[in-house]
Amino acid sequence: MSPEAGRDLVLALARENGFDACGIAPANASPLRESQLLEWLDAGMEGEMDWMAREPEKRASPPVLWPEARSVIMLGTNYGPAEDPLAMLAEKDRASLSLYAIRKDYHDIIKTRLKAVARAFAEKTGAGVKVFVDTAPVMEKPLAMEAGLGWQGKHSVLVSREFGNWLFLGAIYTTMPLSPDAPEKDHCGSCRRCLDICPTDAFPAPYQLDPRRCIAYLTIEHKGPIAADLRAGIGNRVFGCDDCLAICPWNKFAEASRDTKLVLRNELQGLRLADLARLDDAAFRALFAGTPIKRTGRDRFIRNVLIAIGNSGDPGLAKEAIALLDDSSPLVRGMAIWALARLQTRHVLQNLAKTRREHETDAHVLAEWRVALEGMGEAECAS
Repeated sequence: MSPEAGRDLVLALARENGFDACGIAPANASPLRESQLLEWLDAGMEGEMDWMAREPEKRASPPVLWPEARSVIMLGTNYGPAEDPLAMLAEKDRASLSLYAIRKDYHDIIKTRLKAVARAFAEKTGAGVKVFVDTAPVMEKPLAMEAGLGWQGKHSVLVSREFGNWLFLGAIYTTMPLSPDAPEKDHCGSCRRCLDICPTDAFPAPYQLDPRRCIAYLTIEHKGPIAADLRAGIGNRVFGCDDCLAICPWNKFAEASRDTKLVLRNELQGLRLADLARLDDAAFRALFAGTPIKRTGRDRFIRNVLIAIGNSGDPGLAKEAIALLDDSSPLVRGMAIWALARLQTRHVLQNLAKTRREHETDAHVLAEWRVALEGMGEAECAS
């Protein structure tokens, strides 16, 4: 089969299997892609995402990951919203959850479709294929740009002229040479809305993201206490952050997803912080079954909920934080202290600390008590 006929077959299979975008990139390594990755890793930008630092040469170069690869088929699925995802940020007593997370885990859906395309392509051509979706050392966004699906905006996310910022990506490596698409050009121009909207200043410069300040990283990947100077900026973003994606003007050309398998779960939209704070492990797992949120675990999620409670400005939510001062997780106990310091008087906080501090053994929790009490003018209680 000729490279042109192979390309036509790929495009037809992509449409048949529910993909909204498809492009082809050559498998040869891009020197710029590799140098950018190594520079990013050298700066320690991966934070706790250890997998990013493992075998970077495989991540940057498809032929290193699979020497027989000759082409990379990049596929995208639209998950665009019907409503403004930033609207929930004004509802301070409710949780803002990233759009990608309040639906069935896209990894399962996309991988099933990728395998269907790859299997049919291999059967018709005899070519070798390998499927990757966000779990293997593959630089999907640069490859998608090289395949013509879009360009990496100043926020580092792929932007499509047709689908805005709302594409789930997957890759198929194949041993067959296919006619490639022309790489997409950068169409950001002088716009910097995605940079300016970031509440934690996670962009040290255009096209550079410091994940260690990114709310998506902090609320999903980061395992320990979140740095105190970043908590206020998190607001009520309990899982992920869509700000830099949603503000992009290219979204005006995007249409809401009609994919029935990626439909938003209505029961997960606008959840009350008070209800979320009461979740034990079993209830957490039941509520978020089948979603990416479940993988984060109850303790980290409740940590995020408590930060949102502390940012709510609602003293009525203090009782939820008080109930969590005795939680089995030190991560939760520490954030409960911080939330209460934002919502209660120093007298109340001091009374709550009296019996708990003397029995506390976790250094991070003790540090939260100390900082909270000293910050309220109670230095004498910190000894």
